[in-house]
This record gives sequence, C-alpha cells and structure tokens, in this order.
Amino acid sequence: MVRHDGATRWYDTIRYGTARHGAIDRRMIRLHSLLLLGAVLLLFSITSATFAEAFLAQPQLNTSTNIVPRKIGGGAKTKTDTTKTTRLFLSSIADKEKNKPPATASSMESKIETAKTLFEKYFDKDENDFDSENATTGKTTGTTTGTTTSTRAIAVAPGRVNLIGEHTDYTGGFVLPFAIDYSTVVYGKGNVNVNLGDNDHDHDERKAKLSFVSSLSPDSLEVLECVESSSPPESTPTDCDCDWTTYVLGTVFQYLPDLPPGAELALQFSITGDVPLGSGLSSSASLEVAVARFVEAVLGEHAFSSEQQQQQQRQGEGFGAFSPAKTRALRCQKAENEWCNSPCGIMDQAIISAATGDSLVLIDCRTLDFTATKMAEESLSPEDPFPVLVVANSNVKHSIGGGEYPIRVAQCKVATEALQKLNPDIADLRDATPEDVENAKEFMVDDVSYKRAKHVATENERTLRAKEELERGDWNEVGALMSASHASMRDDYEVSCEEVDILVEIAQNFPGVYGSRLTGGGFGGCTVTLVAQDNAEDLMAHMESEYKSKTGIDCPCFVTRPARGAHLLSIVDHKPLVQE
Repeated sequence: MVRHDGATRWYDTIRYGTARHGAIDRRMIRLHSLLLLGAVLLLFSITSATFAEAFLAQPQLNTSTNIVPRKIGGGAKTKTDTTKTTRLFLSSIADKEKNKPPATASSMESKIETAKTLFEKYFDKDENDFDSENATTGKTTGTTTGTTTSTRAIAVAPGRVNLIGEHTDYTGGFVLPFAIDYSTVVYGKGNVNVNLGDNDHDHDERKAKLSFVSSLSPDSLEVLECVESSSPPESTPTDCDCDWTTYVLGTVFQYLPDLPPGAELALQFSITGDVPLGSGLSSSASLEVAVARFVEAVLGEHAFSSEQQQQQQRQGEGFGAFSPAKTRALRCQKAENEWCNSPCGIMDQAIISAATGDSLVLIDCRTLDFTATKMAEESLSPEDPFPVLVVANSNVKHSIGGGEYPIRVAQCKVATEALQKLNPDIADLRDATPEDVENAKEFMVDDVSYKRAKHVATENERTLRAKEELERGDWNEVGALMSASHASMRDDYEVSCEEVDILVEIAQNFPGVYGSRLTGGGFGGCTVTLVAQDNAEDLMAHMESEYKSKTGIDCPCFVTRPARGAHLLSIVDHKPLVQE
C-alpha cells in the first residue's frame, strides 16, 4: 500500500471486531475517545476568537495622547495596561466597504507612500541613520557592544489563496496554495542596543520595544514592550482580549533569542495593506510574516542565529539544512498558536514566506517541503480554453467559526486515535488513506469523527491529483477535484455556510467554469473558481448580480494569479531586494 509520504508500508490489519473480544474493545475505544475529546475540547474552550472576530468585539479608541507602554512580563512580572493605552485596528468586518477587495490590488507604490507618510508623521524624518549601501542590498551591520546604526527597511508579505487542500495542514497533510497581489507593508526602522544596564531586567535578559501605527487608524499609536521571560497574555473567546496587536507582539517575541544577551530590539514602524479581513485570504498571517521580515532586516546577521546553532547540532539526526523561509513560517505559526490561542496549521505562514511568484506551491505540512507547481502552458485538450482563477468574497463571516475551528482540530485527534487502533503506524490523519478510514468507521466515537477523517483523507488525495492535473493541463479534472473538495467541506467537514454554497453553485452553473470551491477556513470568506479566460469577466458580473439578488449582500470579485512571497524592498528605489 503506497502512503502519502512516499513510503511503502505493508501491515497486518488488526481487527477488534472478532467474537473473542470485539464488544469489549469497541466499548473501551469509544470510552477512551470520548474522554480524549472532552479533554481536548476543554483545552480549546479558552481559545481566543478568530482574528476578525476579535476586531468586532473591541471598542475602538482613537486617543493619541497619554501613550504609555504596555509591558508584558513573565514569572514575577505581571502584565500591566493603562486605561489610556491606544489601540488601532486594520479594519472591521462589520464595515463591509472597508472589507471589499478592489477590482485590482492597490499599487505597491501607493502602499509604500502611505506607509512612509504615516511613519514620518510619528517618527523622525532623519534619512542619515542607515547606510545607503545597506538600503539597497538589504544587509545590515551588527556589533556586540553599544548601539548599532539604525536600519530602515520596507517589508512586504502577501495574502494567499488555497486552490485545494483545506483543513489538512494541522494534520500534517498536503496543500496547494499561492500568494496573491494583495499584501501587507511594514515601513520603518530599528536598531539593537546591547548591555544597557537596565535595572528593570536581569543583565542578560533580551527585550524588545515597539512603537507602531496603522494607516486605517492614523491617529492612534501603539507602544508595546516584551522581555524574554514574557508569557503570552491570557485570552478567551468571551473577553476577546487577543486584539490584532498581539499578533505583532507575539511575532517580535519569537526573535528575541537571536539577540545578544542583555540586548534590546527597538522598533518604530507603520503598517498598511489591502488584504481584506475575515475573507479567508490570510490577513493575520500576512501581518505576522510582514512584521517578521521587517524584524529580520533590522537584526541583519543576528537574524536566526539561535535557530542556526540549533540546526547545526541537529544535522546528524536527519534534519535538513537551515531555511529562513521555513523558520520564519514556524515562528509566525508559533506566535499565533501561543500568543493568540489560535490552533492554526502552517499553510498560511509557509506559502506567504516561500511563494516564488510564478507558480502555486505544493506544501508537505509535515516536512515543510515546497514543490513549485506551474500550470501547463497549454490545455491538454485543444477544446478546453485556457483558464484563470477568480476569487469572490461572500462578505460574510459567521461568528460560529471562532469556536468551530478548534473543535475540528479536536475531532481530528479523536479520529486519529481510532485509526491508530487499527494501524499504530498512523501518526496523524495525513497517514490515513480513504480505505483506512472506512475500515475504522465502526471504531470511531461517532459519525462526526468518521466524517472529519473522511474529508482529510480524501482531500489529501485530491490535492496530490490536482497538482498532477494542473501540470498536465487537464482543466476539467482540476475543476472536478475542486468541486468535490467543496462538497466534502460542506458535507463531511461542515465548514461552509449558505452564502458560500450559493456563490459556488452560481459559479458551477456558469458557462466556461471548470470548478469552484470555498477557500480558507470556512464559515464565510471567499471562493476560488477555475474558469475559461474569455468567460472570466462575464462570470464575475454574473456572480455579483446573482449573489446580490439571492442574499442582498455585495460580492466583490477579482482575477488573481500567483504572486511573490515575503520580501524586502529598497528604501532608495523601492525595488525588490535579493530573495533568500
């Protein structure tokens, strides 16, 4: 039997349903599974609301006075917050006008100009605090004592669309996403101060101080501080304490181990972008990766120093070579998992970090192996017109999504346990074939666990097939796989909703459409449709009018194509710097 990881494993099927001991074992399995499910659900009951939902629950303060740093501490230190601390918000999904993506993404020059103007509103305009050569090469110099020269940098991180392979990343599966032109831009400067002799901290403790502002709340400034011993702030779905600034702080925190002992990372920056929130296009991961890339530019040669040391020690244990893109993705995922209590997988951060700009990327979420996947230049059949990809935003985000996501993670764990009773070699659902799931159906704690496992196993197979058919140019087969994926998301994984189903149905019944599906986490958000190029404009107009007629909601659509992943731009001429 050929497994997804490429290894061939033969095993004896273990049956627990024999007359000898079947009834007892089945009861024990179900009892064990129920206890596990209860424990996991209890753990996730304190998870925070989703990124977009956190915005909705927060009061918007527009105060630009009495700015006091918020200090996040660990151990004996405690988190303090002043009543005058300002908060800024990229947007609110309740304001649909802000959340609509335009027909085309904003130009990069306009985003940079917006970010630069906002930066200069709050921070100094001195252009002499960075080396002009460093500005064009992206290199920085560092010292072991004293203060480094401030480094200015522009970091860009795109949003993403997942063609197929949904809700498989957190079970080590396969995904086939690509970066898009909508992006987050971080513009600013920073430096590393060493051995400051700060009495508030241990001499060797590393720390960071951040001051930043967003273009969508230009009158508010956020000032935050964290130290190496910091603990993630407590956050639950009820208090929605995890506002979007925690994504920023949590990301910066991941880079503190790279600093020399006792050093302080000082950052001043502005944020702008056009990735719509709550749309399934990874606005949160785009923010995380943009901040991470900016921090790396400031750290220069210090960036990833702690990770590289660990990697060198692990080379003999079979680990691959160090990769900045992979390490960045893992750090950003860790920030979201631990600081925002969101049990997200690795897909979003990985594709945003590693996208090449001319292809989709098949990602093995267990090994983080990236395989560039280009669409064939010609159709396999001369009768099939060459396609493009259309994204449609349902402009809905059901609140149920905030609690349902961690529940799906827990259900997958329960299903995995049942599968392991039949085959101990199944470490995660990624290892299970559809046949394995069918064989284990009677041992699942309930039908829900079976359906979740069925989706993951079949989705992994669809994703691997979709890669092959894209490269062959068989658009009909790719479209069929996409539509089958949506049916599985709707019926087995149950993460779609009425509005998204309406969008998919409208697209699937339109001439020239090969296939359509929900993209992203679900419970609203966007759809992605593979459609003949000559039919794309008519399809978008039809979807907008029909969806409005059926739901009363606007449905902005746009044609998209693979874009470049996270990168730095030159401060001087705004051209991309060399990608690692």
